[in-house]
Amino acid sequence: MRVYHFVNSEFGLEDLRKRRLKIATLNELNDPFELFGVSLGDSTLRDAFSKMKNQLASNRGLLCFSRNWQNPVQWSHYAAKHTGICLGFDIPDEHLGAVNYSRKRLVVAAEKFQHAAEIDIETLTRFLFTKYSHWKYENEMRSFVTLDEKDPDTNLYFCEFSDSLRLSTVIVGAQSSITRIALNEALGELSKDVKTFKARLAFNSFRVVRQRNSKLWV
Repeated sequence: MRVYHFVNSEFGLEDLRKRRLKIATLNELNDPFELFGVSLGDSTLRDAFSKMKNQLASNRGLLCFSRNWQNPVQWSHYAAKHTGICLGFDIPDEHLGAVNYSRKRLVVAAEKFQHAAEIDIETLTRFLFTKYSHWKYENEMRSFVTLDEKDPDTNLYFCEFSDSLRLSTVIVGAQSSITRIALNEALGELSKDVKTFKARLAFNSFRVVRQRNSKLWV
C-alpha cells in the first residue's frame, strides 16, 4: 500500500540522508485520547488501561501515515505550513492498520483488562486503532513497531528504510524553499528510484496538487 508521511524540511531532509523515519512513542502523541478510545467511567478499568498503556509504551511505538497527500490541513499541521515535505512509502498491507474514527468512546467489560497478557486480539485492535471522529481528515494508517535502541545523538527511536518501508516518492511543499539540488543531495543514490515533485495549491478546489510547471521549482 502507498502511504504518506508529512514532516518539516529540517527533519525530512535528515530522514532522507540517514534513510530512516522517526518512531513516535506512545506517551508523546499529539492526541491526549490516544489509546484511550474506550469509555473509562469505571475506576478499575482506568487503572487497568493506564498500566497497559505504560506497558506498551515501554517497548512499542508508532509509525503514522496518511492514505492521501493532498489534504491542505495536514500540510499545515505536520509539514510546517506547507514548507516541509511529504514522504511516500510502499508498505506491505499486513504491516498497516486503518484507524477507525468514532464519535463515541468504545464500551468494554472491565474484566477483559484485568490481565493484559490475556486480552484477545480483536479487543486490543479496537482500542489501538480508534480515534475521535474529528481526526478523520488524517485518513490515518498506522504501524506498531518494536522500540530497539535509541539513537545516541538525538535520544529518539528510528525505523530504517527497508523492503517493508520502501521510499517511493518525495513531494516538496508548495511553500518550501527546498531546491531540486538539495533534495537530490539528500536522496543520494535513492534519487534514481524515487519520484520527486513540487506541490502547489489547486486553482479550483481546496486541495494540494502537483506543480506541472517545472520552471517553478528550481
